[in-house]
Amino acid sequence: MSRYLFAAGIAALAVAGCSGGALEAPVEPGVCFHMVQEKDGAYRFNELARNQPNLENCAARLEDMRLNFNRLGQNAQEVVGAFQGQYIFIQPAGVFSASSLTSNRYPALVRTPDGRLAIPGAMQQQPAPPSAAEPAAK
Repeated sequence: MSRYLFAAGIAALAVAGCSGGALEAPVEPGVCFHMVQEKDGAYRFNELARNQPNLENCAARLEDMRLNFNRLGQNAQEVVGAFQGQYIFIQPAGVFSASSLTSNRYPALVRTPDGRLAIPGAMQQQPAPPSAAEPAAK
């Protein structure tokens, strides 16, 4: 249910963005923010952590917050945050960033098979098993 409300909220922001009322991400250097929706439908950014060196560290803070909330009984699969003018989207597939809520999202971190986050390309690929057509090396 909360996933649908989250999606509806993002859709409402997209409509607001088309009318000239686009929500800008905070640009304060080194500060990681969590975006929340108020009861009246407005959005605000809560400061989550200071002195973050990069977007990946901010994403790790957001993921940690999501996991802690889930331990308390919430079932958050997706979280939205911001770091230095960029939006951060924590999703089941990984972490994505975008310059606005409605622009294209680019992968920042991907999920490993055990659920951790890693930089794309850092995961070693498993070698393909030899096919039956290839002779085995002796």
